[in-house]
Amino acid sequence: MFAGLQELGVANGEDLKETLTNCTEPLKAIEQFQTENGVLLPSLQSALPFLDLHGTPRLEFHQSVFDELREKLLERVSAIASEGKVEERYKKLEDLLEKSFSLVKMPSIQPVVMCVMKHLPKVPEKKLKLVMADKDLYKACAVEVKRQIWQDNQALFGDEVSPLLKQYILEKENILFSSDISVLHNFFSPSPKTRRQGEVVQKLTQMIGKNVKLYDMVLQFLRTLFLRTRNVHYCTLRAELLMSLHDLDISEICTVDPCHKFTWCLDACIREKFVDNKRARELQGFLDGVKKGQEQVLGDLSMILCDPFAINTLALSTIRNLQELVGQDTLPRESPDLLLLLRMLSLGQGAWDMIDSQVFREPKMEPELITKFLPMLMSFVVEDHTFAVDQKLPSEEKGPIPYPSSIPEAFTKFLQENRIACEIGLYYVLHITKQRNKNAFLRLLPALIETFSDLAFSDIFLHLLTGNLTLLADEFALEEFCTSLFDGFFLTACSRKENVHRHVLRLLLHLHHKMAPTKLESLQKSLEPTKQTSEAVKDLYNQLNEKLELRKPSPAQVAETPSMELPLPTVPTPASL
Repeated sequence: MFAGLQELGVANGEDLKETLTNCTEPLKAIEQFQTENGVLLPSLQSALPFLDLHGTPRLEFHQSVFDELREKLLERVSAIASEGKVEERYKKLEDLLEKSFSLVKMPSIQPVVMCVMKHLPKVPEKKLKLVMADKDLYKACAVEVKRQIWQDNQALFGDEVSPLLKQYILEKENILFSSDISVLHNFFSPSPKTRRQGEVVQKLTQMIGKNVKLYDMVLQFLRTLFLRTRNVHYCTLRAELLMSLHDLDISEICTVDPCHKFTWCLDACIREKFVDNKRARELQGFLDGVKKGQEQVLGDLSMILCDPFAINTLALSTIRNLQELVGQDTLPRESPDLLLLLRMLSLGQGAWDMIDSQVFREPKMEPELITKFLPMLMSFVVEDHTFAVDQKLPSEEKGPIPYPSSIPEAFTKFLQENRIACEIGLYYVLHITKQRNKNAFLRLLPALIETFSDLAFSDIFLHLLTGNLTLLADEFALEEFCTSLFDGFFLTACSRKENVHRHVLRLLLHLHHKMAPTKLESLQKSLEPTKQTSEAVKDLYNQLNEKLELRKPSPAQVAETPSMELPLPTVPTPASL
């Protein structure tokens, strides 16, 4: 409590104790101690007895004076830090720190010492080490001081950042597995600006401040974790963090990050969920502007493009572009905008390989993706349109056009072997589901059983698919539809992929009331958790069971309630008169 007072020549509790132990007249010793260590103001001495008459303890008075002086001192320290020449103000603060630092462990004085340190751009290293070595002092110091400690202590900074990164990933996963299934409010609904107001991004932004070294450390943590886990949410955080610093106009960092302008432009596209012609040209300019010897920037650009929000925007723009090409009778290879979208998708999807191999060059695109796969997708669009028009014709004018049930073998092969084709194919499936095109959905569904890296069973795709399937809610009453969807697709992966198990249960919790009881009973048995199943799946399964129990009709009553009506006697018809 009185740590450091002796070093300044100020008497403390221990001095009083020693005085009282060795004196013959304790009252006189106390009076003398009060006179020597009280407030040295002559006019105050005559006023103190007046406080005694009002029953105000001396401790209360001195504490009040102390608190007032401390506030004035804090104000003065802040004023010194903002007035006069830079060298002079920092010299004053350094002198003040030198005089007061010995009292840093004294709770009542500590705020003043911490305030002085906060306003110093460079706290003496010796004092930083003392703060770092004491857990309580480290916890009490301002983030401005901690930044100076962290920049030379990566391990300590890592310990501070790690819980935030775990929290961020958990928050993203919770959204993907949310019990709310909706086509309108999904994982990609929040705007970029809304997302970066999140707790983790804001805390990291504050921790970094204007410190380029700390920013680079965080980026290195994100690259390492992305390599270790392949979790694409770290790519999202990399982009969100840069744009959060951009929002605050932290030019010290934004001007040195070579990805800043590219990310800024892409952020605007993500906000609109579309890459327009003007922004497409800007983005292409950034990619073409990577000079020889600076190829390493491609690693960071690929990570920015690997962000699921960027992939979502690029894939949606690709589908929209293909539809426009169908209307224009134009081939994919003749569209510069489409080729740029594919280039960026390819760079984003190749992020992990590029950072892992440290070979910084854009991945080559297979010509067949452009010359065969995309025209095939366009043919699906044409077939759907032809069938839709035919269905609207009067019955006598209808042609005998059945909806095509088979899919080209090449389409399935592309989805299995080419990552970009798989991503675009999956977004096309999401597109037709959103259009409530049941025939097209059931036609393409078998192709999703085996896809590149099991992308069709990834959390992001299943989250979007379950949301879009709510638009086909009435189809769940049909045995054929449920068999194709559940037995033909979902259940093929449930036993080996727990995330699929969770998404199926989420869907059933939302749409069970639309389904036939026999199908539900069959699915209940198929989806029953095992001992190894996680608590999250067991909890969802129990919720579904409870809902299904409530739907069951109440058992028939054993004895029927006797009728209260009395039989009327038969009355003969009177003879006519």
